[in-house]
Amino acid sequence: MDRNSAIGLTLIAVLLLLYFNYFTPAPTPPAAAPATVSTPDASRADTTAVTPAANPISTPSDSLLARQFGKLAPFASGQVQDVTVQNANLRMVFTNQGVVKEVELKDYKTYYQKPLLLATDANNRFNLAARIDGRDVNLYKLYYAFEQGKKGDTTVIHFTANLGGGAYLRHAYQIPAQGFQIGYRLETANINLEGDRLTYAWYNQIPLQEKDITDSRSKTTVNYYFAKGAFDGISETALGVETDALAEPVKWVSIRQKFFISAIIANKGFMGGEVSTVANEADTSVVKDASVKLFIPREDVESNQAAFTYYFGPNDYAILPDVAESFSRNLYLGWPPVVWVNKYLIIPIFKFLENFIGNYGIIIMILVIIIKLILTPLSYTSILGMAKMKLLKPELDLIKEKYGDNMAQIQQEQLKLYQQAGVNPLSGCIPLLLQMPILLAMFYFFPVSIELRQQPFLWAEDLSTYDSILNLPFAIPFYGSHVSLFVLLMTASTLVYTWQNNQISSVQGPMKQLSYIMPVIFMFVLNSFSAGLSYYYFISNLVTFAQQAIIRRFVDEKKIKAVMDEHKKKLAAGNGTGKKSSFMAKLEGAMKASQEAREKAKKK
Repeated sequence: MDRNSAIGLTLIAVLLLLYFNYFTPAPTPPAAAPATVSTPDASRADTTAVTPAANPISTPSDSLLARQFGKLAPFASGQVQDVTVQNANLRMVFTNQGVVKEVELKDYKTYYQKPLLLATDANNRFNLAARIDGRDVNLYKLYYAFEQGKKGDTTVIHFTANLGGGAYLRHAYQIPAQGFQIGYRLETANINLEGDRLTYAWYNQIPLQEKDITDSRSKTTVNYYFAKGAFDGISETALGVETDALAEPVKWVSIRQKFFISAIIANKGFMGGEVSTVANEADTSVVKDASVKLFIPREDVESNQAAFTYYFGPNDYAILPDVAESFSRNLYLGWPPVVWVNKYLIIPIFKFLENFIGNYGIIIMILVIIIKLILTPLSYTSILGMAKMKLLKPELDLIKEKYGDNMAQIQQEQLKLYQQAGVNPLSGCIPLLLQMPILLAMFYFFPVSIELRQQPFLWAEDLSTYDSILNLPFAIPFYGSHVSLFVLLMTASTLVYTWQNNQISSVQGPMKQLSYIMPVIFMFVLNSFSAGLSYYYFISNLVTFAQQAIIRRFVDEKKIKAVMDEHKKKLAAGNGTGKKSSFMAKLEGAMKASQEAREKAKKK
């Protein structure tokens, strides 16, 4: 593709961007449903409300309670009361049974602009089983006296069962003035706990909060971190029942969604436990069912060292490192070296640009330009290598024509030609391979970047999920039932880029055809991916066109040809060193060994 074509394609893209940004009508946001809970005024952020349940529970007879709960019988019946506490980021509802009932993230909404609740009474269940005086008791089914106080900026609430004679059982929570971490302690005195552990159980039926349930399910799982320092988790893509037994001490367990996390972290650690997930594909209102069972050492409870931290918050790389050791691994950014590129290059640049620019489409565009500038030396080397191969192509074709089907002889003559011309046949490919970690880093970064969540740009209503300009009445296998315009633009520009490179490269045969097939395959793969990702790749292609046009002004094929001819003359006259590069020596040795093996096979 010549310069005029490249400029024309770029102008078309700019016109499309301007049209969708300034001339199309703004999409009408979905109507917000009435909030199911009232939110107090911001000036009363740290308030507590005690609300009796609408329907009091029936009370068993005193004799039955005595047989079931022993000396805890006075606390086994009562009326559920709600206790609401807020800080700058969370609205939490506890019950007088000492347990979390509801958690709302005040700074976020669901895709349909409803309050974002990480826990509700309908989809969360907590149990804390202990054996006391020969009886199995669920400590989250007792009814406690409630107290609230302040410790600096931290709100402290206690749920206490006083048994008399200095014996008590208490659940203590600490809610800071801001943040997503909630302290929790289980305290006892003169309580006859039996066995070596208490069993903590958390069942979470995770509701759909994003646009695409398939994408949400593929990024929802349970992760855990062992006390010895090993991180693991259930497979994200698992839909059937998946269970992991935790046979070693565990520091924390998280129920991780695409953009949010609910987790419990133990100060000293759990003895072990079991976690599981399952998805009911017929229920489109629930992403997955997650189950967590953990064992709390009895000694920690009796010594009042059973201290924990709940984390209810975003899966944000800027926050996670301060929560717990290796907690940031809940945000999967790829394997090394891709994860290093994300951590030490992409995220720092992205966060820096956030300080000055509020439009994430513009941030992505500038990010592309910065990355391309950093990679300019590699791009120059790649174009230079392809130019050398283009100049050698006529001679390579003559070798193929001369030796016909004798592939061993063709390869030997080609290597000889490369050596004479001073050309490395992979000089155009190696720089491209070195750029691959950055391309793959984007593949992992954009789909899980919470910064892009619900951020519109042009026709895309949300850069964290797919953009759609047409919803089909049917589903195309491996493609879906919608058409993503950013993916179409990315595919078209990639095909043009591939055609342009094939004009100056020596690639022939199946490899050349494959280079055209791959962009089409990625069109199917990326159609349901983050719009931010396909937009990045599209802009990257446009910048590449401009970059290559500029670089080619500095690549003089006549001078390159003259240098290659001079190298040949020196070798022919014996003035050159004739020393082979280590790569060429290894390649020639491998080809010679392959030819000897074939000759031996023929003799047999």
